[in-house]
Amino acid sequence: MNQQLSYTVFQTDAGWMAVLASEQDIIRTTLPRASADEALKALGERVHQATRTDERFADLVARIQGYFRGENPSFPDTLDLSAGTAFQRSVWEGARRIPYGETRSYGELAEEIGQPGAGRAVGQAMSRNPVAIIIPCHRVIASGGKLGGFGKRLDLKWALLSLEAGEGLPPDYHVG
Repeated sequence: MNQQLSYTVFQTDAGWMAVLASEQDIIRTTLPRASADEALKALGERVHQATRTDERFADLVARIQGYFRGENPSFPDTLDLSAGTAFQRSVWEGARRIPYGETRSYGELAEEIGQPGAGRAVGQAMSRNPVAIIIPCHRVIASGGKLGGFGKRLDLKWALLSLEAGEGLPPDYHVG
């Protein structure tokens, strides 16, 4: 069965983001990028099969933009996580339950999902999170409070944690 895909691209205080969805579920969100083109490219090849439908995403976009202004919006949106393994999906759902402004270590999250000792695997699952911000992978840190993970975007991870601590985006944060 062929699903109708749609997408949007929009600007936040932290940079450009994009969202890809099926008729029912969000499939992918990007982390903030320096340009709309970079955000679209980060959605992957499936964006070429999708139709831009900004109005469909108006509420979600407003909530994400509010998030980057320091608001604490809820993200009850339904997600299509079928591209992940059963373990990855359990990690992503566990991360989704971490409250705004709180963090967990990779090991703590592993314990919370019933997989003690799987901290390293949790980190690998987080690196494949398809729905950034909605699944707050930035709230999962290394033991001892070190940031860890997040690819080459540790500055963004720090900025998101600062934002959630009520400090706003750091003044030296480079957009995108």
